[in-house]
Amino acid sequence: MMMRKFSCGLLAGAALMAAGAIHAQTIAPAPMVTPNPPPAADNGVLTGTVSDDTAWQSLGIAIPSFATNADVPTAASAGSTAQVGRAIAEVITGDLKNNGLFKPTGPNSLPPIPIIQVLTPDFPTWSTRGAEMLVHGSVSAASNGNLVVGCYLYDVSLRQQLVKATWEMAPGDWRRAAHKCADTVYSRLSGESPFFDSRIAYIAETGPKDHRMKRLAIMDSDGANHRFITTGQAMALTPRFSPDYRKIVYLSYLNGRPRIYVYDVESASQKMIAEPGSPAFAPRWSPDGKWILYSMAHAGNTNIYRVSSQGGISQKLTETPGINVGGSYSPDGSKIVFESDRGGSQQIYVMNADGSNQRRISFFGGRAATPEWSPRGDQIAFTHIAGNLRIAVMGVDGGGMRYLTNAWQDEAPTWAPNGRIIQFFRTEKGTGKTSIWQVDLTGRNERRLPTPVDGSDPSWGPVRQ
Repeated sequence: MMMRKFSCGLLAGAALMAAGAIHAQTIAPAPMVTPNPPPAADNGVLTGTVSDDTAWQSLGIAIPSFATNADVPTAASAGSTAQVGRAIAEVITGDLKNNGLFKPTGPNSLPPIPIIQVLTPDFPTWSTRGAEMLVHGSVSAASNGNLVVGCYLYDVSLRQQLVKATWEMAPGDWRRAAHKCADTVYSRLSGESPFFDSRIAYIAETGPKDHRMKRLAIMDSDGANHRFITTGQAMALTPRFSPDYRKIVYLSYLNGRPRIYVYDVESASQKMIAEPGSPAFAPRWSPDGKWILYSMAHAGNTNIYRVSSQGGISQKLTETPGINVGGSYSPDGSKIVFESDRGGSQQIYVMNADGSNQRRISFFGGRAATPEWSPRGDQIAFTHIAGNLRIAVMGVDGGGMRYLTNAWQDEAPTWAPNGRIIQFFRTEKGTGKTSIWQVDLTGRNERRLPTPVDGSDPSWGPVRQ
């Protein structure tokens, strides 16, 4: 499927293409949504009803249903152009709300707008209703069967347009347009890099806690468009997206034999790149995609190795008594953070990419495991073990450690592409059930991601192009 981004222009116009084609994976249909109310008369007047009048008291960011110039059927799972417009506004509202920075009000609490207001908002009405920012949009059906989605952000008090973007995409990709719009709004208002149009790879778990089936699965960053990748015949563990988003490396165990596979998301094919022969752990990509780190136990010790992402001979990077596990590259690829118990306790170490200059950086109480370098390069997320297991972050020199979660067993952090949010998995005490959660760097905004079955070992992929 193709997705194209255009410069500003309303739906009937022939806009100039501003960015190249975006390839999108064919994905499972999204749930149907409640049909949009009948279109308002195209007279520029804000009409309709609000389900909850209290929502008008402090709108912050108002996101009414995206308007359409003609409500016609589409091949999108959401339905007609009007229904797609409402669904897109709902997804944008969810994206902006769930990151913890904004308090958006979505289409369920707002009246629809006429198409004429997409580019000429009724600022006085929105101002008296308490809206500070306004997200307007439009949806139309192109002659080739695609959808064209416009996205516009306005400052209500200044009466100025801050963002304008239009995308053309296959009907099945309407959710991507919503995420792209949310990314555009988020970046303009926060000054941060986008992350909504991304995917999560994780391990889907079913069965009793002492005999779990573990399958590789992927989904959108908000949990939608879920898809199982492996059948469960072999146990899948610790997936990680490649830097270019096209592949996933993961560990597979079949009849006790470990293998490291690289799965190609676009072609749905995979290649075995290493068969360690001994218990192996945690494969991880280098930032340039040329190398994969992994750990292997042999002769009573566990050490870290690297192998070409095309396969070949592995190179040992650590060689000390005890257990050396993990490996997460710094964004520039010059250093690797890992865990080791060589000093008698499970702690965090850093070494150069070639294995030289190995040194401990964690000196606080308790133990530390599963370190992951932030894509910004300024922090390391890890699992802190002191009674409970909690997600924590620290500086790259080991200083400034602080907790982000406070549950019984939270572990295995993975960063959002912009380095502002961390996902992890939580194990429920007693039952052993696992679930995927995320938390922002303040530690105050925490939420569970919806998955059809239990989930562990999340990996947050890069923003899709």
